[in-house]
This record gives sequence, C-alpha cells and structure tokens, in this order.
Amino acid sequence: MRTATRQWSAEEIRGRVSELGDWFHNLNLNGVETAPNHFLGDYPSFKWKSFEHAIPRDLRGKTVLDIGCNAGFYSLEMKRRGADRVVAIDHDERYLAQARFAAQVVGADIEFHRLSVYEVGHLGEKFDWVIFMGVLYHLRHPLLALDLIHETVARDKLVFQSLLRGSTEVDRIDGDYPFSEKAVFNDPGYPKLHFVEDRYADDPTNWWIPNVACAEAMLRSAGFHIIDHPELEVFVCQAAAMQDWSHCGSDELVRALRGGRRRD
Repeated sequence: MRTATRQWSAEEIRGRVSELGDWFHNLNLNGVETAPNHFLGDYPSFKWKSFEHAIPRDLRGKTVLDIGCNAGFYSLEMKRRGADRVVAIDHDERYLAQARFAAQVVGADIEFHRLSVYEVGHLGEKFDWVIFMGVLYHLRHPLLALDLIHETVARDKLVFQSLLRGSTEVDRIDGDYPFSEKAVFNDPGYPKLHFVEDRYADDPTNWWIPNVACAEAMLRSAGFHIIDHPELEVFVCQAAAMQDWSHCGSDELVRALRGGRRRD
C-alpha cells in the first residue's frame, strides 16, 4: 500500500485538514480525525465494519474503481487489502483534494480523476471490483448510471450501496400484467423509486431514493446478479453478460452506453 512519502506532523495534518474544508468521510490520518463530529458518528468506518467481511481480505492481483470516492475511505481500504491498482473518481474537486491529501499522508498509491459516473467510459478499461457507494440517490439518471457501469467498467464484481427508504419487503414480481391490473403497485414489496422534487435531509442533490425491492430490481435490470446482501443498504453483485439494448428504442441511450458520454 505504501509509497515513498514525507512524514507529516499532527499539526501539519490538522492545518491541512482545516484548509480543505468540511469532510464527509471521517478518516484517521496518523491520529488526526478529519470529521470527528460527523452527524452520523464515525462514518463511514462503522458502515464498512458491517459489510467488510463480504469483500476478500486479499485483493492482490486485482484492480479496483471507486466511483464517487469522496475523501477516499473505500479506496484506502482497498489498498490496505493489497489491490494492485486503485482508481478513484469524483466530480467534486474539493473531495478529490481531500482524497489526494489523505493518500499522501498514509502513502497510498491511488490514481485520481475528476469524472462523473456518466463519464466512466472515458477511463477506457474494466476493473475487477467496482465500488459504487452512496451515489445513486444523488443522480437524476440513476438507471443510466448503472447501465454505464455495467457496460464500460465492471469486469467482475460491483459493491453497491444506496440510501433506502420505504418498505424493506421484497416480492419478486415476475411476468406480465394486464393494463387493468392496479393492485400490484400497492404491494409493499413492489419496486418503488421515490422522487425528491425539492430536497431531503436539507440536501438538494438527493433526487431518487429506492426501496429495497427497487434497488435489487435496478441492479438486475442493469445486468448484475446479486450474490450477497451483507447489510441492508449494501449489495455485492456479479456482472452478467450485457443485455440487448435494441428494445429501448433510443439511439442516444445506446450511444451513451457505448461511449460513456456525460448525461447530467
């Protein structure tokens, strides 16, 4: 994990952490915490502890892409598990600056790029593990994002997490229904994607929040087989063969899937 790096004093780290603004990831940088008063607690460390057993402890020989890396918590954890190469992307330069600094302090060799999830095709390669944590509900086009991930960067495994609201029941709804059927949509286990018109949790970037059934259905629809569900919001998936997108009837969508063009 470590590369040649200079030694940072605690005072230097605290000063730089302050300069880089508010941190959403509470990282422990040589004894200095970046967000010790986080409203969620020791986040995302406590989240990680609930599902870390679902990811191999030895990732030597593997490549990892961290989409929406924020300050880099999961990228750092993948390097700690020995991943040969970790690429981290985010559309927010402030988060990338935080992540770059954190990697410098701990001596982690991580490659950073300023890209949105809609631009993952620009990387031009596929990865053994793709981390897609805490991003879906911030997107105006969430299913397109999953489609792009599957088509352009996911070679093997996807670790997916989303904020979930509504029913936690899951009823696999198979088959077709006549146009007159209405009751099925009121089933608590039917997939529902809740749209936030204004804001939720005082965050104007919260757009679409699925229930559990919807998260599972969207992953399947995008070509991912769910192989583990270690925590309520976390799903470990296997990338399946690409679907035939000709039925969608949209040349623009097909071009986006194949070219990774930005679709904000």
